[in-house]
Amino acid sequence: QVQLVESGGGLVQAGESLTLSCAASGILFEIKGMGWYRQAPGKLREFVATITPGGSTTYADSVKGRFAISRDNAKKTVSLQMSSLKPEDTGVYYCRVMGGRWGQGTQVTVSS
Repeated sequence: QVQLVESGGGLVQAGESLTLSCAASGILFEIKGMGWYRQAPGKLREFVATITPGGSTTYADSVKGRFAISRDNAKKTVSLQMSSLKPEDTGVYYCRVMGGRWGQGTQVTVSS
């Protein structure tokens, strides 16, 4: 079984911070690129950040300087540290094995 389980979502006020985590199982995590995506109601799912097996990262322009993606290959986890959150960051955040399976998502709501 391939499983990706996100956690850490919640309700926060604008300007605050939140960290999301994704625990992977059933895959060779150490050789897979990983990504975070998000989707707001009525909008398309959009790219947020990716990280290669070696730790190279890419970010959407909208989150550069505020979000940081990281991974721990020994623990098979990938995290998304979010700072200076804005109401427009609100949405369901999904973890993904690049080119493969999606997690179930975790809700992030940022109030003004």
